[in-house]
Amino acid sequence: MIGLYRPGNSLLHRLPAGVKLVLLIVAILAATILVRTPVAVGAVAVVVAVLFAIARIPAKVAVAQLRPIVWMLLIIGVFQVIITSWQRAVVVCGLLLISVALAALFTLTTRISDMLDTVSRALRPLRRFGVDPERVGLMLALAIRCIPLLATIVHEVAEARKARGLQWSMTALATPVLVRALRTADAMGDALVARGVDDD
Repeated sequence: MIGLYRPGNSLLHRLPAGVKLVLLIVAILAATILVRTPVAVGAVAVVVAVLFAIARIPAKVAVAQLRPIVWMLLIIGVFQVIITSWQRAVVVCGLLLISVALAALFTLTTRISDMLDTVSRALRPLRRFGVDPERVGLMLALAIRCIPLLATIVHEVAEARKARGLQWSMTALATPVLVRALRTADAMGDALVARGVDDD
């Protein structure tokens, strides 16, 4: 999940968050522009696997980061095979998988506090244009916290739906998830107000 930091002392852990963020963006852009064949996809995938090994991230943890997008990749892959070719499908799906893996590696080796501090510092020059770096940092922190929280809500509701024998009912999933998500949002809003956030 996003924000699942794995403590360590590897080279990737010791790199500053800003440097890693820039390298992440450059790597994804370079792969998107330069990788055009299944062989190239395989070569880049090996490099990414080596980076996970350097960071000493267990294979089980690495696979867990990629599992949520498997179904999406299958759908995209089938669509690409139908309208283009299997080679293009491998390239498109491979690049998506590599991008997610690199982003996961970044979050696994970077503390959330370091990540948010880096974003806040990068946005400080925009303060003159009305951008509030601290507020943007708070928004990112809340987003990072809410993604796994929402995933937990969906999982719990899905388990409850299955226990009631309604595993194929989308209404039995969507309605409770929406209600719980809204209640959680209200509770978080009340907590922020109680702490004086946005009093100005």
